[in-house]
Amino acid sequence: MPKGIVHGHGGVVLEHLKTLTLHSDLRPGRKLFVVGSTSWVVWNMLVSGLLRGGTIVLLDGNPAHPDLDRVWRVAADEGVTVLGLGAAYVHASTRAGLTPGRDHDLTALRQVQVTGSPLSPDAYRWIYEAVGDVWLASVSGGTDIASIFLGGAPTEPVRIGRLQPPALGVAADAWDLNGQPVIGQPGELVVTAPMPSMPLYFWNDPDGSRYRDSYFSTWPGVWRHGDLVEFDSDLSSVILGRSDSTLNRHGIRLGPADIYRVVEAVPEVEEALIVGVEEGDGYYMPLFVHLRDGVDPVAATDAIKRAIRSGLSPRYLPDAIIPVSRVPHTRTGKKLEVPVKRLIQGQPLESVVDPGLVDDAAVLAEIRDSARRHHPTVTP
Repeated sequence: MPKGIVHGHGGVVLEHLKTLTLHSDLRPGRKLFVVGSTSWVVWNMLVSGLLRGGTIVLLDGNPAHPDLDRVWRVAADEGVTVLGLGAAYVHASTRAGLTPGRDHDLTALRQVQVTGSPLSPDAYRWIYEAVGDVWLASVSGGTDIASIFLGGAPTEPVRIGRLQPPALGVAADAWDLNGQPVIGQPGELVVTAPMPSMPLYFWNDPDGSRYRDSYFSTWPGVWRHGDLVEFDSDLSSVILGRSDSTLNRHGIRLGPADIYRVVEAVPEVEEALIVGVEEGDGYYMPLFVHLRDGVDPVAATDAIKRAIRSGLSPRYLPDAIIPVSRVPHTRTGKKLEVPVKRLIQGQPLESVVDPGLVDDAAVLAEIRDSARRHHPTVTP
């Protein structure tokens, strides 16, 4: 069920002014174009562009219709300065081989801000090769705070595949299972001091128990966001996925993003989704792949295994590689690892996801049934 977050106007306005002014360099007279539905918190950030005296650009309808190039075309026609995109759209543009910097006049564009899910290293390269000499800010935030935790630092370098340091005023850290800060290894993304836009309370949660359980039950007084992150010594970071979708193969934690980076670089693969499912004393880790048209599944499976062996380690070879018609996402482009994991564990479809919030609910049933055929011990 939705959390029913109640925000405070003052805290959100302060966070948005900070983000747009100091993390996006949006100035009066410049144009802000953020591609997202009104149900995604990036819509709120777009409207807040008016607070800075900026002009906001709205897009009606499907951003990929009549073709994937539509967003880049609008950005050029309107002279957009700051462009906000979901990582899924950037990955789609990358795979399609678009060259917006060549095909359109994007000389007004100064920043491309990307959020929603981890951005692959190939997509970083594509932005600079195919879009132009812009500031790429891959950021991580949340509807919970209506703002960002990490990324968008104009004074710091952009490292391929990494977010820039934490946002101003955000005491972000990575903690291991013992609650100790870690550098150079995955940990829980935590915020150790209050932010102005943290929720006031949840709707229909009179004693605050659901609120505390959602964020503060692991470490009292410390916000645990539910993402797996790895910081480097320069405080740049990589989001490895939701911590409840973290893979734990042979006792070693790995984020799904590491698998996607390798598997989705295989030419035969359009997109991939992986989950790890605990079952008694065992662990079942299937990889679902959406293959390109006309690809031989057997040859693709062999290529995927070779890529994982060479790009990661044989220990991360999945228990099954299962072709599916497509990979399911939320309407904001996030892969549905946790709902898929819960389906495989036997929870009914209607209890793990609201069909109205996903791009194709039918493919979830397809994935569940495919997993059961490949692994008969999966909960029926």
